[in-house]
Amino acid sequence: MRKLKNEELGRLDVEEFKRAEKAPMIIILDNVRSLNNIGSVFRTADAFLVEKIYLCGITAKPPHKDIHKTALGATESVDWEYRESVTEVMAELKSKGFLLMAVEQAEKATMLNDFQVDEKNKFALIFGNEVKGVAQKVVDQCDVVLEIPQYGTKHSLNISVSTGVVVWDLWSKLNVKNKTPML
Repeated sequence: MRKLKNEELGRLDVEEFKRAEKAPMIIILDNVRSLNNIGSVFRTADAFLVEKIYLCGITAKPPHKDIHKTALGATESVDWEYRESVTEVMAELKSKGFLLMAVEQAEKATMLNDFQVDEKNKFALIFGNEVKGVAQKVVDQCDVVLEIPQYGTKHSLNISVSTGVVVWDLWSKLNVKNKTPML
């Protein structure tokens, strides 16, 4: 078995990425403080053709060297927008038919492995602050709260890891239902 070189991976360039059909997913980062986490979320969004990222509250925005360090150029391929108010973004997306989904530990949360996708839905995934999580006022306005099952001693995952887990799970469920990749 031979490891592939980067030029053998058949990756899209930025213009091809911009034209490609996107997964029906938007990521909202609300009050995320780590620039490295923000950059990692951009890379995940690029990897799975996420439609857009909204950066809200204290979440930093590109260009910034620490975001760039982990994003590795994904801030150029993935559409993004900064908005002060997460609740305004949520209201706009709700009016456009997006299912608002907080990724958080909450009463009556749906475990990610139990969540069934409906290919008619568009998903807005909301991730919160590294310490405080998704604010209660945001959770209150969501249609669904998704929880990633965890079985160890820790109570949470890093936000960039959580984003990767949830985006991959939804992307793979959508592609299984559609039987073809979104390329």
